[in-house]
Amino acid sequence: MVKVAIIGAGISGLFIANLFRKNPNYQVSIFEKNKTINLESGYGIQLSVNSVKFLNEIQFDKFDNDKKFNPNKINFYSNDSSNKICELDISQFNSENLKYTTLGRSDLINFLKKGLENLIRTNYSISKIDQKNKNIKLTFENKETFECDYLIVSDGVFSKCKNLISNDQFHPKYNNTLAIRGIISNSSNVIDNKNISLFLNSNFHHVTYPINKNGDLNFIAIMKYNLSNSEQKNYGLFNDDDFIKKVFKKIPQESRKFFDEVREMKIFPVFVSNSYFKTKNNHIHFIGDAFFAFPPSFAQGASQSIEGAYELFENIENNKKNDFFKIRVNKTKMVNNRSKLNQFAFHLSNPLTKFFRNIFLKILIKNRKFLESYLGKIYK
Repeated sequence: MVKVAIIGAGISGLFIANLFRKNPNYQVSIFEKNKTINLESGYGIQLSVNSVKFLNEIQFDKFDNDKKFNPNKINFYSNDSSNKICELDISQFNSENLKYTTLGRSDLINFLKKGLENLIRTNYSISKIDQKNKNIKLTFENKETFECDYLIVSDGVFSKCKNLISNDQFHPKYNNTLAIRGIISNSSNVIDNKNISLFLNSNFHHVTYPINKNGDLNFIAIMKYNLSNSEQKNYGLFNDDDFIKKVFKKIPQESRKFFDEVREMKIFPVFVSNSYFKTKNNHIHFIGDAFFAFPPSFAQGASQSIEGAYELFENIENNKKNDFFKIRVNKTKMVNNRSKLNQFAFHLSNPLTKFFRNIFLKILIKNRKFLESYLGKIYK
C-alpha cells in the first residue's frame, strides 16, 4: 500500500485525492491547516474544457446542472455596457460532453470533498518535513507525526511547505493589483446574465459571469494599486473602512455603478509566483498555486490546478518520475505569459492605444488561427 499525504484541501488537493481514491493501491490522507474547509460562497470560478474533461472522470458530468452554467461567449466592452467592442464565441472550443463551465467555488469544493470526509484532517498545520531515503516524515504543530511515500503540496500561493523544503528561498510577489470579488443577484438588468462580460478601463477591468441557473452573477474586478511592504502584510487593512473608501475613490467613474449591485464584497491583494521550484526528492510534488500562481486575467487558475493535478496523478501511477515537472512548467509558462499580456491590454489608459487595442480585438476574435494558438493550446 502506497501512502500519499496531501497538504491543503483546496481544489487541486481534493481533486487529486479523488483520483487516488479510485486506485486501491493508494492510501490517501489530506491535511488542512484551517479548522474547516473554506466554503465561502462569495465568488465563482471558470472552467475551460481542458479541466472539465478531467473532472468528468470523477463524474462531474453528473453534477447538479442547476448549480453550474455554460456561457457561449465573452462580451468585450470599453468603459461601460454602452460601448461594446466585440464578442468572442468560446463555444467553438466545446464538444458535446465538454463545455466551458462556470459555477460557484463552494459548489465545486462540496462536489470534490464528497466521499473524502474520512480522509480529511482539519486544523493540521505543518511545522517540519524530514526527507530520509524514500520515506517522508511530516510533523505538525500539534506535535503529531505522519509518514508517507509521496507528499503532494497544494497549500496555496503562500505555501508553508515550499518554505520549509526550500529553506525559505521562495516567496510570492505582490502583483501591484487588488482584486474585488462579490456576487450580483439575478435582479440585475444591466448586463448579459447568460454570458461572460469583460469591461476594460484605465488601470482597471472587471468581469461578470453566471454561476448557476438562477441568474446569479460572479463579479470580479482587478485594479492597479500600489501597496507598501507593510500594507501588503497587514491583512486587517482590507477590512478597514477607511482603506476601502480610499480604494473606491480610484475606481473609474463608469465602473462604479456596478458596485451598487454587488453583495458579499471582498478586497484582497493579488500575489503571483516569481519562479519554479523543483525538489531533489522525486516523491515530493507541488500542484495548484503552490506550484505557480499567475495573474487572474486569463481565468485559468482553477483549470490549471485541475489539469496539473491530473498530470501528477498519471505521473505517479505510471511511475514516470521527472516528466511531470517539465510538462507542467511548459504549460504554466504559456498561461502566465497570456495572463500578463491580458492584464496589460485590459488596463491600457492612453486613448490612442485603447483605440488601436479595440481594433485589434475586433480583428483577432475572427481569426481562427490566432484563436487556436492563443486559446486552443490552453483549452485543449
